[in-house]
Amino acid sequence: MLLPKSNEVRKPSKTMAGVTPIAVMCKPRKCKHGTCLYCPSLEVPQSYTPLSPPVIRAIRLEYSPLEQVKSRLKAFNLMNHPTNKIELIIMGGTFLSYPLNYQYSFIKACYDALNEKISRSLEQAKKLNEKAKHRCVALCIETRPDFCSDKQIARMLEFGCTRVELGVQAIDDNIYKKINRGHTVKDVILATKRLKDSGFKVGFHVMPGIPFSNPKKDLGMFRKLFSNQDFKPDQLKIYPCQVIKGSKLESLYNQGKFKPYSKEQIQSLLIKMMKIVPEYCRVMRIMREIPPNFLIAGTTRIDLRKDVELEIRKKNFKINEIRFREIGFNLRDSKKPISRKLKLKISTYQASKGKEYFLQFVNKDNILFGLLRLRIIKEQKIAFVRELHVYGQTLAIGAKPSIKDIQHKGLGKALMKAAEDIAKKEKINLIKVISGAGAREYYKKLCYKLENEYMVKRLN
Repeated sequence: MLLPKSNEVRKPSKTMAGVTPIAVMCKPRKCKHGTCLYCPSLEVPQSYTPLSPPVIRAIRLEYSPLEQVKSRLKAFNLMNHPTNKIELIIMGGTFLSYPLNYQYSFIKACYDALNEKISRSLEQAKKLNEKAKHRCVALCIETRPDFCSDKQIARMLEFGCTRVELGVQAIDDNIYKKINRGHTVKDVILATKRLKDSGFKVGFHVMPGIPFSNPKKDLGMFRKLFSNQDFKPDQLKIYPCQVIKGSKLESLYNQGKFKPYSKEQIQSLLIKMMKIVPEYCRVMRIMREIPPNFLIAGTTRIDLRKDVELEIRKKNFKINEIRFREIGFNLRDSKKPISRKLKLKISTYQASKGKEYFLQFVNKDNILFGLLRLRIIKEQKIAFVRELHVYGQTLAIGAKPSIKDIQHKGLGKALMKAAEDIAKKEKINLIKVISGAGAREYYKKLCYKLENEYMVKRLN
């Protein structure tokens, strides 16, 4: 890799959303339920290929979580990205299905790498991380809806997890049975509610073109995600179905019994989907990075999102989805000046039998600068801050902002004050924040205290 020039940030979009993401891959392990129809089995982590970039890195480092984190920190430093607001993303399969000792040692090793020091225990590692050079401000775990019990949720809280991604793919029990998914729609509904009631931010993976569906059915299921309060995810990853070498779907394709959508079909469907996504949801990613030599059939256009967004802008469609509205990407892509005059916009919706407040700082063009998710659970008299996020290019902790910067200008503090005011109006005097270990110091400055893995404040 060519080293960047002084003050040049290489690949700036990697930290344009306000954090520095580090993906860490688990060692290969087969799913207990068997293999889904579309999933390859290639002696690497389930659903990945040997030439997927994170897998190549993991294999080279013998799947060591410590070495993977150190490697990514080094790469980000070489590209001149700040590395003290880290979001850890645990990849490679259903992490919660691994042996308990593996789970605990894996997470501790990630913290040890960030802390640049080996701790005696996970708790010590998390405590050290509160003031470390590389702080884990968010931690994401991927799991299946049937691996999301109350015990497993308690364990994720112990790990310092703040976000959970569920492999949902479709919300149809008939499809689940035919593709050997191994769980039900009811599992999705229960997992989503348990997670939200524990303060987590919840993401779904969905798969347009999944076997035994069609574009009309895909769109109907997608609409249901946001019209039915049992679902309403905070985030989405949209992975159109592809035929991958080593999957059972390869055989069906070769027999003429399955045909993936064309690029044109997928693009048309994705535009319709993007128009449906509400303001409170962020589409994290579209398309998976499947190396062409492992792709039997399906579009090879990895950056299909770029084509979709170009078409959206060309036709001036109204898109409410978060990433499309984020200030960082708009500063990169917009050809006109962007107003910095902001207003606080508050909306509410019902989700998983709870009341959600969605707070945003936006300008007159609805460009998003910062957000907060507040969940009210009346029967428990608790308010959960499930996410606080200020967008724009990542700024180092303690750094003074310039005129062009978005972070460190009090937006987060203002959003927290607004959330506390809402909780009081709802006659709730206890507010809990799900916080990464590395973000605890921030909440301490706002008079929150650590209690049972949450940052907690009692309101007068």
